Amino acid sequence: MPDLPTIALVGDYSPEVVAHQAIPRALELAGRDVGARVAWAWVHTRGVRDAPRDLAKFAGIWVVPASPYENMAGALAAIRWARETKKPFLGTCGGFQHALIEFARNVAGLGAAGHAESNPDGDTLVVTRLGCSLMEKSGDVQFTPGSRLQQIYGRPVADERYRCNYGLNPAYAAALEKAGMQFTAHDANGEIRGAELPAALHPFFLGTLFQPERAALRGETPPLARAFVAAVTAE
Repeated sequence: MPDLPTIALVGDYSPEVVAHQAIPRALELAGRDVGARVAWAWVHTRGVRDAPRDLAKFAGIWVVPASPYENMAGALAAIRWARETKKPFLGTCGGFQHALIEFARNVAGLGAAGHAESNPDGDTLVVTRLGCSLMEKSGDVQFTPGSRLQQIYGRPVADERYRCNYGLNPAYAAALEKAGMQFTAHDANGEIRGAELPAALHPFFLGTLFQPERAALRGETPPLARAFVAAVTAE
């Protein structure tokens, strides 16, 4: 029997983190829906020292919530590896925030791009504290018509849940867009809540500030998990 495609869940696993409880269930439900089995393995950020070597066996990368990460460099290296090798990538909450930083540093030319949570005195803070905390809050997310996210959800709006205090610094949105990032999910106030790379740059590279995996704890398959597993098993 051939080995199953394996997804690296990159982050600092804790059984107490709700998102970490939800992600395996989300992958199980997604595999059932697409009719394909996948395996997954938790990869602690301190375990990513040489991304091409440490991640070579994986068919997809999901950088999971619960930052700051013990080894931020490891998380960024995993994201870069997925982006450059065209492996399916999903980043939720902290994973989304770090995907923005990786892209800013290595594509948009903002080499000092940082995160206010881990480096509050940085001078290129691409990720900063939100004006209003989104800790354990929910709300409508509006998807850009024709975007990959809109196609995945199959509807223009979805109600999603958050657990975060940090998000994209809007001062850097234009620079990231100019480099190719597309911001395709916004809240009711127009604030950015999700992004993707176009197919011309990557076959599946998406991130959300919200935590779509939580739907699995209600027995519902998260559309993003379903699409991610479909991308991984199509490799």
